[in-house]
Amino acid sequence: MKPFTTLTAIAAPLLRDNVDTDAIIPSREMRSVSKKGLADGLFAGWRYVAIGSREPQRDFVLNRPRYAGARILVSGANFGCGSSREHAVWALAEFGIRAVVAPSFNPIFQANCIANGVVPVLLGRDVVATIAAALEESASPHLTVDLDTQAVSLDHARAWHFEIDPDAREALLAGRDSIAQTLQLADQIAAFRARDAVARAWIYTSVERTGQAITGDPSS
Repeated sequence: MKPFTTLTAIAAPLLRDNVDTDAIIPSREMRSVSKKGLADGLFAGWRYVAIGSREPQRDFVLNRPRYAGARILVSGANFGCGSSREHAVWALAEFGIRAVVAPSFNPIFQANCIANGVVPVLLGRDVVATIAAALEESASPHLTVDLDTQAVSLDHARAWHFEIDPDAREALLAGRDSIAQTLQLADQIAAFRARDAVARAWIYTSVERTGQAITGDPSS
């Protein structure tokens, strides 16, 4: 995944609490297990005038010309609640969203964000409301998310610190998903396997299956 350091971009305010994963990507829009082809279905129930349609709902925030090309989403509490579908983050990421600012996140959704290079920015409800209002009033609705300093800034004047798990921050800064994080320990893993192969050689010995039926009580 792409490293995230600092991003200054158009930020779209979607101030709704409890935006669930079925709103982010309705199940009818999930036609494969791939990370590709999901952006069109992002917020399909809100972005389009009817189910199955691709005619834009003009007043939906992501369809408004001032928020075209938004890469940051500002939303309400408990963002990403509902089912644990990772497609929700995949759809956001493919659409171009690199950070979501909210007062709170569903824990599974938050973990999925980190695993896919989307920064979950936690700020107080009042701060989020202030940012959303400023974006609506600004002629240029841009926001800066600086993961290195853990700060969100508006108009290069107002700034707010946010907390994030140190391991999550490191992974996002480096652009490493959980597999890549594990591979950082490849040498230690190989050394352990070499020692373990000596101590417990029987574990590493291939055993041929004879095909003979198992006898006796299977519950014993």
